[in-house]
Amino acid sequence: MFTGIVKDVGTIAGVHRRGAGLRIAVRYNNEQEFSDLAIDESVAINGVCQTVVALGDKAFDVDTIEETLKKTTLGFFAPGAPVNLERALQASDRLGGHFVQGHVDCVGTVLGVYDLGGSREIRIGFPEEFQPFIVPVGSIAIDGVSLTVANVKENSFAVAIIPYTFDNTTINNLKEGSRVNLEFDILGKYIARQQELLKNSERGSGKISENWLSDLGY
Repeated sequence: MFTGIVKDVGTIAGVHRRGAGLRIAVRYNNEQEFSDLAIDESVAINGVCQTVVALGDKAFDVDTIEETLKKTTLGFFAPGAPVNLERALQASDRLGGHFVQGHVDCVGTVLGVYDLGGSREIRIGFPEEFQPFIVPVGSIAIDGVSLTVANVKENSFAVAIIPYTFDNTTINNLKEGSRVNLEFDILGKYIARQQELLKNSERGSGKISENWLSDLGY
């Protein structure tokens, strides 16, 4: 579990094919944050939860499987590329962003980046089937960065980026056509799933009932 509060912008140090997957080496800069990083620990790399399999000098390796490559942008990584890094949430940590699982739902495409003077707005397109999971002023993780949805229009949404976030994450590298990892808010996904079950239920009367709650495991 993560929060979407990026702790460091690291760099891809190497990418090597291993069967249908990849071994990816990542170099970090924030020694204070990553000094006690351990093998088998989870790290979010551009919003994708990965397991540390090896450690080096200010660096670590992860193995990325074929399924992850299909659903994320990790397959497009090249040496030198900057990446957002966040270690897994501890029980005592402040939840500064929102609950982020590191389980990317889809890859979105940047449709435009607009300078608004004191901030920037980024509009991102996404596949139509994910429409039920996003609402205005809801939370979304873009390449692992917790952001608030400003507005939604058909199959796209916009987020406003404050200068600090722009300067301290890979958001500053985005441009029209950039591909980004999107993880929609887990709360929205649960609600959408429950509504789908209610609609398709044999008892479906359009109302929340004791039987309906029992079917969902409550």
